[in-house]
Amino acid sequence: MSMANSRVDFWFDPLCPWAWITSRWILEVQKVRDIDVHWNVMSLVMLNEDRDVSPEYRERLDAGRGPGRVAFAAAQEVGEQILEPIYTALGTRIHNQGNRDFDVVIKEALEELGLPASLAEAAHSDANDAAIRESHNRGMEPVGEDVGTPTIHVDGVAFFGPVLSRIPRGEEAGTVFDGARLLANYPHFFELKRTRHERPEFD
Repeated sequence: MSMANSRVDFWFDPLCPWAWITSRWILEVQKVRDIDVHWNVMSLVMLNEDRDVSPEYRERLDAGRGPGRVAFAAAQEVGEQILEPIYTALGTRIHNQGNRDFDVVIKEALEELGLPASLAEAAHSDANDAAIRESHNRGMEPVGEDVGTPTIHVDGVAFFGPVLSRIPRGEEAGTVFDGARLLANYPHFFELKRTRHERPEFD
């Protein structure tokens, strides 16, 4: 299916496994479709701050907010173009390698990309939280209430999803994108959903 260039804005918190899979799918889509991807930081802490979640889950979110803060700080330091590689460096360690020592994850990711080690200080600072909230709101407010992550905007149309448990590859990735784009472009489309019965797999 031939389609003109699409702009895709992708909001991520490095902690979210579902956003991680969707982000890897978008990278696959880039290989087979003419899309222009822009990466943006959102926050699971901010998403859930007014929701009824368990204390244990909220504690995990609070403990895991450092990687997102550091990704945002890196973009402030060197520009938006660093968001894809730093997300990949952080997410590979968190999800594929299962490393939950976020200080180590951050240190190794910064080293891999040749970024200043001092950026790690952002993990434990709220200095950028107001700006992160602005980024978060730009992504989430157009989608509406009762949604989560992944959140993407395709040609300015915002939606929650697609939520995938596996990473489509090659032309299959492009076909999934074609379907998502067609649904997103229909102004009266709101929801297509079924119960998840699989855990995410990152290979």
